[in-house]
Amino acid sequence: MTGVISDIAFTASVKAVQERKGSRDAYANMETKGGWTDVITDDLAAFIGLQDSFYLGTAATDGQPYIQHRGGPAGFLKVLDDKTLAFADFQGNRQYISSGNLAENPKAYLFLMDYPNRYRIKIWGTARIVDDDPDLLACLADDGYRGKPEQAVVFSVKAWDRNCPQHITPRYTEAQVADRVAGLEAQVAALTKALAEAG
Repeated sequence: MTGVISDIAFTASVKAVQERKGSRDAYANMETKGGWTDVITDDLAAFIGLQDSFYLGTAATDGQPYIQHRGGPAGFLKVLDDKTLAFADFQGNRQYISSGNLAENPKAYLFLMDYPNRYRIKIWGTARIVDDDPDLLACLADDGYRGKPEQAVVFSVKAWDRNCPQHITPRYTEAQVADRVAGLEAQVAALTKALAEAG
Protein backbone atom coordinates (compact mmCIF):
# COMPACT_ATOMS: atom_id res chain seq x y z
CA MET A 1 0.00 0.00 0.00
CA THR A 2 1.32 3.44 -0.90
CA GLY A 3 0.36 6.90 0.23
CA VAL A 4 -2.30 6.97 2.93
CA ILE A 5 -4.19 4.18 4.67
CA SER A 6 -7.41 4.80 2.75
CA ASP A 7 -5.55 3.93 -0.48
CA ILE A 8 -6.40 0.32 0.36
CA ALA A 9 -9.90 1.17 -0.91
CA PHE A 10 -9.33 4.41 -2.81
CA THR A 11 -7.40 2.96 -5.73
CA ALA A 12 -6.46 5.05 -8.76
CA SER A 13 -9.66 3.90 -10.45
CA VAL A 14 -11.76 4.83 -7.41
CA LYS A 15 -10.08 8.24 -7.15
CA ALA A 16 -10.80 8.83 -10.83
CA VAL A 17 -14.51 8.19 -10.25
CA GLN A 18 -14.45 10.42 -7.15
CA GLU A 19 -12.88 13.14 -9.27
CA ARG A 20 -15.48 12.75 -12.01
CA LYS A 21 -18.37 12.70 -9.51
CA GLY A 22 -17.07 15.65 -7.47
CA SER A 23 -16.14 13.99 -4.14
CA ARG A 24 -12.34 13.67 -4.59
CA ASP A 25 -11.51 17.02 -2.94
CA ALA A 26 -13.45 16.13 0.21
CA TYR A 27 -11.70 12.76 0.51
CA ALA A 28 -8.29 14.31 -0.25
CA ASN A 29 -8.97 16.77 2.59
CA MET A 30 -9.90 13.86 4.89
CA GLU A 31 -6.62 12.15 3.97
CA THR A 32 -4.54 15.22 4.89
CA LYS A 33 -6.18 15.27 8.34
CA GLY A 34 -5.28 11.67 9.12
CA GLY A 35 -8.21 9.88 7.55
CA TRP A 36 -8.61 6.23 8.37
CA THR A 37 -6.51 4.25 10.81
CA ASP A 38 -5.03 0.76 10.95
CA VAL A 39 -5.08 0.48 14.75
CA ILE A 40 -7.94 -1.03 16.75
CA THR A 41 -8.91 1.76 19.14
CA ASP A 42 -10.63 1.26 22.49
CA ASP A 43 -13.90 2.51 20.98
CA LEU A 44 -13.67 0.05 18.09
CA ALA A 45 -12.79 -2.81 20.46
CA ALA A 46 -15.84 -1.98 22.61
CA PHE A 47 -18.07 -1.92 19.52
CA ILE A 48 -16.70 -5.25 18.29
CA GLY A 49 -17.27 -6.79 21.72
CA LEU A 50 -21.01 -6.13 21.47
CA GLN A 51 -21.54 -7.65 18.02
CA ASP A 52 -23.15 -11.05 17.51
CA SER A 53 -22.70 -11.13 13.74
CA PHE A 54 -20.78 -9.64 10.86
CA TYR A 55 -20.09 -10.26 7.16
CA LEU A 56 -16.80 -11.65 5.88
CA GLY A 57 -15.74 -10.81 2.34
CA THR A 58 -13.12 -12.81 0.44
CA ALA A 59 -12.22 -13.28 -3.20
CA ALA A 60 -10.73 -16.04 -5.31
CA THR A 61 -7.47 -15.41 -7.16
CA ASP A 62 -9.42 -14.55 -10.31
CA GLY A 63 -11.29 -11.85 -8.37
CA GLN A 64 -14.62 -13.68 -7.89
CA PRO A 65 -15.97 -12.14 -4.65
CA TYR A 66 -17.78 -13.98 -1.89
CA ILE A 67 -19.56 -12.64 1.19
CA GLN A 68 -20.54 -14.83 4.07
CA HIS A 69 -22.45 -14.09 7.27
CA ARG A 70 -20.74 -15.09 10.51
CA GLY A 71 -22.70 -15.25 13.76
CA GLY A 72 -22.22 -16.30 17.35
CA PRO A 73 -22.60 -15.04 20.89
CA ALA A 74 -21.98 -11.31 21.41
CA GLY A 75 -18.24 -10.74 21.45
CA PHE A 76 -17.32 -13.88 19.50
CA LEU A 77 -15.17 -11.69 17.24
CA LYS A 78 -12.22 -11.14 19.57
CA VAL A 79 -9.55 -8.45 19.66
CA LEU A 80 -6.18 -10.20 20.10
CA ASP A 81 -4.10 -7.00 19.93
CA ASP A 82 -4.34 -3.54 18.38
CA LYS A 83 -3.97 -4.93 14.84
CA THR A 84 -5.42 -8.43 15.10
CA LEU A 85 -8.92 -9.91 15.33
CA ALA A 86 -9.91 -13.56 15.45
CA PHE A 87 -13.01 -15.71 15.68
CA ALA A 88 -13.97 -19.35 16.02
CA ASP A 89 -15.29 -20.58 12.69
CA PHE A 90 -18.23 -22.87 13.49
CA GLN A 91 -19.16 -25.93 11.49
CA GLY A 92 -21.69 -25.11 8.80
CA ASN A 93 -22.68 -26.32 5.36
CA ARG A 94 -19.11 -27.47 4.62
CA GLN A 95 -18.76 -25.60 1.32
CA TYR A 96 -15.49 -23.96 2.54
CA ILE A 97 -15.66 -21.14 -0.01
CA SER A 98 -14.13 -18.56 2.35
CA SER A 99 -11.45 -21.05 3.44
CA GLY A 100 -10.60 -21.88 -0.16
CA ASN A 101 -10.46 -18.23 -1.16
CA LEU A 102 -8.17 -17.38 1.76
CA ALA A 103 -5.87 -20.27 0.85
CA GLU A 104 -5.08 -18.54 -2.46
CA ASN A 105 -5.83 -14.88 -1.70
CA PRO A 106 -5.45 -13.64 1.90
CA LYS A 107 -7.14 -10.29 1.28
CA ALA A 108 -10.33 -10.07 3.32
CA TYR A 109 -12.93 -7.61 4.53
CA LEU A 110 -15.21 -7.42 7.56
CA PHE A 111 -18.49 -5.49 7.59
CA LEU A 112 -20.09 -4.99 11.00
CA MET A 113 -23.62 -3.61 11.36
CA ASP A 114 -25.31 -2.22 14.46
CA TYR A 115 -28.85 -1.82 13.10
CA PRO A 116 -30.54 -0.38 16.23
CA ASN A 117 -27.96 2.42 16.44
CA ARG A 118 -27.56 2.78 12.65
CA TYR A 119 -23.79 2.31 12.88
CA ARG A 120 -21.51 0.36 10.55
CA ILE A 121 -17.80 -0.41 10.53
CA LYS A 122 -15.73 -1.48 7.50
CA ILE A 123 -12.44 -3.29 8.12
CA TRP A 124 -9.90 -4.17 5.41
CA GLY A 125 -7.08 -6.62 5.95
CA THR A 126 -5.80 -10.10 5.43
CA ALA A 127 -7.01 -13.32 7.01
CA ARG A 128 -5.76 -16.84 7.48
CA ILE A 129 -7.32 -20.09 8.58
CA VAL A 130 -5.77 -21.75 11.64
CA ASP A 131 -6.84 -25.35 12.18
CA ASP A 132 -3.84 -26.69 14.09
CA ASP A 133 -3.79 -24.52 17.24
CA PRO A 134 -6.07 -25.96 19.94
CA ASP A 135 -5.05 -23.27 22.45
CA LEU A 136 -6.13 -20.48 20.08
CA LEU A 137 -9.41 -22.24 19.33
CA ALA A 138 -10.04 -22.77 23.03
CA CYS A 139 -9.59 -19.05 23.78
CA LEU A 140 -11.97 -18.14 20.94
CA ALA A 141 -14.68 -20.69 21.74
CA ASP A 142 -17.66 -19.98 24.00
CA ASP A 143 -18.55 -23.01 26.11
CA GLY A 144 -22.18 -21.92 26.36
CA TYR A 145 -22.72 -21.57 22.63
CA ARG A 146 -24.31 -24.38 20.61
CA GLY A 147 -21.97 -24.02 17.61
CA LYS A 148 -19.01 -26.38 17.34
CA PRO A 149 -15.75 -24.57 16.45
CA GLU A 150 -14.01 -26.20 13.50
CA GLN A 151 -11.15 -23.78 12.96
CA ALA A 152 -10.07 -20.23 13.74
CA VAL A 153 -9.88 -17.25 11.42
CA VAL A 154 -7.18 -14.72 12.30
CA PHE A 155 -7.64 -11.30 10.71
CA SER A 156 -4.84 -8.71 10.41
CA VAL A 157 -6.26 -5.18 10.24
CA LYS A 158 -4.87 -2.96 7.47
CA ALA A 159 -7.48 -0.18 7.63
CA TRP A 160 -10.90 0.58 9.05
CA ASP A 161 -13.52 3.27 8.73
CA ARG A 162 -16.95 4.11 10.05
CA ASN A 163 -19.79 4.79 7.61
CA CYS A 164 -22.51 7.36 8.10
CA PRO A 165 -25.94 6.14 9.29
CA GLN A 166 -27.70 7.30 6.13
CA HIS A 167 -30.17 4.76 4.68
CA ILE A 168 -29.76 2.25 7.56
CA THR A 169 -33.20 1.08 8.68
CA PRO A 170 -33.12 0.24 12.40
CA ARG A 171 -33.72 -3.45 13.10
CA TYR A 172 -33.85 -5.16 16.47
CA THR A 173 -33.07 -8.63 17.75
CA GLU A 174 -35.70 -10.72 19.48
CA ALA A 175 -33.94 -10.12 22.81
CA GLN A 176 -33.86 -6.34 22.26
CA VAL A 177 -37.59 -6.30 21.43
CA ALA A 178 -38.40 -8.49 24.46
CA ASP A 179 -36.42 -6.17 26.73
CA ARG A 180 -38.25 -3.12 25.40
CA VAL A 181 -41.66 -4.83 25.69
CA ALA A 182 -40.89 -5.87 29.27
CA GLY A 183 -40.19 -2.24 30.13
CA LEU A 184 -43.45 -1.11 28.53
CA GLU A 185 -45.40 -3.87 30.32
CA ALA A 186 -43.94 -2.72 33.64
CA GLN A 187 -45.02 0.86 32.88
CA VAL A 188 -48.54 -0.29 31.97
CA ALA A 189 -48.77 -2.34 35.19
CA ALA A 190 -47.63 0.63 37.28
CA LEU A 191 -50.12 2.99 35.59
CA THR A 192 -52.94 0.45 35.94
CA LYS A 193 -52.18 0.08 39.63
CA ALA A 194 -52.04 3.87 40.12
CA LEU A 195 -55.40 4.30 38.37
CA ALA A 196 -56.97 1.54 40.44
CA GLU A 197 -55.71 3.11 43.67
CA ALA A 198 -56.90 6.57 42.61
CA GLY A 199 -60.34 5.31 41.58
